[in-house]
Amino acid sequence: VLGLLVWALIADTTYYLHAAYSWVMFVSIFLWIVTLLFFVTYLLQLQLKFYMIPWPLVLMIFNAAATVLYITAFVTCAAAVQPTSWRQWDYNRRAAASFFAGLTMIAYGVSTFFSFRAWKGLGSNAATSQVSDHA
Repeated sequence: VLGLLVWALIADTTYYLHAAYSWVMFVSIFLWIVTLLFFVTYLLQLQLKFYMIPWPLVLMIFNAAATVLYITAFVTCAAAVQPTSWRQWDYNRRAAASFFAGLTMIAYGVSTFFSFRAWKGLGSNAATSQVSDHA
């Protein structure tokens, strides 16, 4: 949802006049689509059919790459916002897009942390801890 907000806010401005916003659009749309594909994969439990793929590792690498890309998009978007814009609504939308790009960057960073824990097997839920304690 946060990534969708970023590219929707940027797309509603005259981003094509500024090269920096084209990078932000690319990062936000590309990562939004890939995240949506991973979501559908897990929603339909397709990862169980492709058991030979190390899904926790794939998700950790994706989330780490998405975090790095969103860092660049956030910095680019925030640096390109100019308060002396000739269109006030462009300024407001670009500033809001910068804010949501920062939130998206943080969300992908947190996902990277939890993906790392899942990959290393450090995370457990109540069901697995209950079973292992009584077995």
